[in-house]
Amino acid sequence: MKLLVRNLARTTTEQEIQELFSAHGTVAECTLVLDKETGKSKGFGFVEMPNAKEAKLAKALLNETRVGTNRIRVKFAQDKEQQPDTKS
Repeated sequence: MKLLVRNLARTTTEQEIQELFSAHGTVAECTLVLDKETGKSKGFGFVEMPNAKEAKLAKALLNETRVGTNRIRVKFAQDKEQQPDTKS
């Protein structure tokens, strides 16, 4: 399952997010979204956890918790391919 992690401090690293979520299960991938021009974090990222039960637990336990000075928000990410087609 892919989780969207928002409201991260611009200084938070992928390693810190990986460690935070790894405490609740297996993390397959952790990616911070970076500004193309500056290369700095945009303050959000994605965590891929292959086990749905672990991902749901991590979401429940980490949503609205503090990482540094920021209160992060964790929700399930929707892949563009999975979004319903509203044009038909």
